[in-house]
Amino acid sequence: MLSVEIREIPLVGPDAGPYGITAGPDGALWLTLVHGGGIARLGVDGVVRTYPLDPPGGRPLIITAGSDDALWFTRSGDDQLGRISVDGAQRTIALPTGTGPGGIAAGPDGALWYAGMTSDTIGRVDTDGTVSAFSLPVTGGFASMITAGADDALWFTLHRANAIGRIDLAGTVTLHPLPTPDAGPVGITLGGDGAIWFVEIAAGQLGRITPDGRITELPLPDRSARPHAIVADPAGGVWFTEWGANRIGHLDPAGRIDGYDLPTPGAEPHGITLTADGVWAALEIGAVAHLTPTRSPAG
Repeated sequence: MLSVEIREIPLVGPDAGPYGITAGPDGALWLTLVHGGGIARLGVDGVVRTYPLDPPGGRPLIITAGSDDALWFTRSGDDQLGRISVDGAQRTIALPTGTGPGGIAAGPDGALWYAGMTSDTIGRVDTDGTVSAFSLPVTGGFASMITAGADDALWFTLHRANAIGRIDLAGTVTLHPLPTPDAGPVGITLGGDGAIWFVEIAAGQLGRITPDGRITELPLPDRSARPHAIVADPAGGVWFTEWGANRIGHLDPAGRIDGYDLPTPGAEPHGITLTADGVWAALEIGAVAHLTPTRSPAG
């Protein structure tokens, strides 16, 4: 088991709701405030800055670094993408009405790709604001999170359709049903092994899918943990948030799964990211958890 030091860093009030998190091109951490309607920045110097949405409205969910040295995020309540530069300047891109954007990721083509939760679409937005939307072969699938793969394609979770999807840069879609019924896939990431890893929030499992569509599922020790978001570990494993168990989980390359309890009860860990300084998780109570592994896994 890894030896891990955990500290919690207060960011905002408990009603703001830190949710998505990513590392920015400026070395800072950037977070969405899903209830507070804003974006937060935690600098390497520990200084916290917050930026109300401009224009106001919508619920900022997931945030990612774009190819243009800015941060891009989804605004689920008003069908827009937001862009914020490292100095705080914002602009928005209108999406088709009813899109309900959830996950967002930078694609291998330099564009931003998003999952349309309420529209059964995957969309593509150039950094100049040009929008394209591709229909999915499913109704009510609730496309949730999305990540770039190692195969010049984007991979995404279909929470209600119980499947993992792949879309290439031309818009061709392939769906892969999950073996476990009603597993509820949510978070998804490209692993260091070239496969796509994801979490099944309803089944309490991790999943892995290879580029050719072979799926493996790994039950968590606590099947009621409600895993939510996942990020690749450069050592070959993955880290993930256990929203229902108030823990951060880790799978090592040998298949061992361990969990690390957060200091504050009911912290509600959601988004997760990795930097050279360790693992960072957004806590909806208004803080960030910083996990620092201090030694190699024991046998």
